[in-house]
Amino acid sequence: MRGSRRTRISLLAAATTAALLGTGVTTVLAAPGPDAAATPGASVAKAVPTERIIVGYTARADEATSNTEARDDARDKGEDVGESLDFKRRLGTGAALVDLGDKLGTKDVKDVMAAYAADPDVAYVVPDTRMYAAAAPDDTYYPRQWDLFEDRAGMNVPGAWAKGATGEGVNVSVIDTGYVNHSDLAANVVSGYDFISDAWMAQDGGGRDSDPADPGDWMNRGECGTDRNGQPVPARDTNNSWHGTHVAGTIAASGNNAKGVTGIAHRAKVQPVRVLGKCGGTTADIIDAITWSSGGTVQGVTGNPYPADVINMSLGGGGACDAGTQSAINAAVNRGTTVVVAAGNSNANAANFNPASCKNVIAVAAADRQGNRAVYSNYGSAVDITAPGGETSPNTADGILSTLNSGTRGIGSENYVAYQGTSMAAPHIAGLAALMYQTSPGITPAQIESAIKSNARPLPGTCSGGCGAGLADATTTLSALGAR
Repeated sequence: MRGSRRTRISLLAAATTAALLGTGVTTVLAAPGPDAAATPGASVAKAVPTERIIVGYTARADEATSNTEARDDARDKGEDVGESLDFKRRLGTGAALVDLGDKLGTKDVKDVMAAYAADPDVAYVVPDTRMYAAAAPDDTYYPRQWDLFEDRAGMNVPGAWAKGATGEGVNVSVIDTGYVNHSDLAANVVSGYDFISDAWMAQDGGGRDSDPADPGDWMNRGECGTDRNGQPVPARDTNNSWHGTHVAGTIAASGNNAKGVTGIAHRAKVQPVRVLGKCGGTTADIIDAITWSSGGTVQGVTGNPYPADVINMSLGGGGACDAGTQSAINAAVNRGTTVVVAAGNSNANAANFNPASCKNVIAVAAADRQGNRAVYSNYGSAVDITAPGGETSPNTADGILSTLNSGTRGIGSENYVAYQGTSMAAPHIAGLAALMYQTSPGITPAQIESAIKSNARPLPGTCSGGCGAGLADATTTLSALGAR
């Protein structure tokens, strides 16, 4: 167990002050403004007026069994403090539920409770408090995150949160395009590294350095050469993807901050490790990134202060797993790091893609909102598990909503956009793995994979070609680890 991981579990305490759940659904995907936190229904705690109290009488008291006596007692105590009290009903425990009449101020409620507490026939008196679901966050766009909670094809994440799993104390490295600043992620981002060694590909004015900021990965048609058929790569001009920031948001966007989306492991620390820029990335850079992220040594690079419990690689290329990448993955797993990879988006056999076909990884296929294998998702025996990846056509609401930026060829303003892909499915599993590390700190990568697969449920739709063990289920998996 790495020293940064803590096993403390945060639970919602019953109290007369509760955090109200957000209920509004907005169709605008720009980042909420600075006043979002003050909106009714946001995370600002609001005092809930006490309208009833629960009175437990001692066994010797007549009021403990007689509703008439309990009613008379309520009337008498009400007269004593100048309020109108009324016995409502008997609870299953035998306690009396007493209505306070008009909504009383805090002082008046205390006076009523003090009158009961002073009675030697009263064992206890407590407010009848209002409670709310412990797991559902108040983030503005959470109602649009079907991939987390919908019964049919969601990953059943709220039940895992209800068990106290948030990813707290767990480190997740996102080996991708880097990170563009986003206020819904910033609290959970730790320092990373830029492993792009080619300055032209890096597009940030230099080669490798300690700044994993994503300047954008836009490309002009044909800028990256030609494919095997002599066609220009890319086939058309492209704008910035901000891919790494989208992936990171699915894993660890801040939860219960009354804005945007919530990550699956919304208290985990996410580390941006940049390997993809203009025209993609190189195997050599990715190998070094895997090594460094997992706590290994890379010549000329200062050691990682946040060695990863989980690595997410939503990237890939054609061909079977190469020996160099496999060696880096094996070493990472031997250090205790779980490696999660995307199966690929070519509607083809994942065995022909790298790193999806590597051993000792969790290769993730994508499901659509109906629980079918997404039309683009790779498949086959190399796939270990399926997770929500979405389909944005014809309906963007069926994609995976996460953190992004509006800039097309430069950095713009933060926003939220729905993407589709096995790149979106993989971080669902990385987030689940983070919850598992928090719940069971001594767990190994092999046990992580086994538990996710053995607790998956069948896809509710169809899958041709092989979708691994089925659709991942966060709640069932955490329950299997003993989380309560």
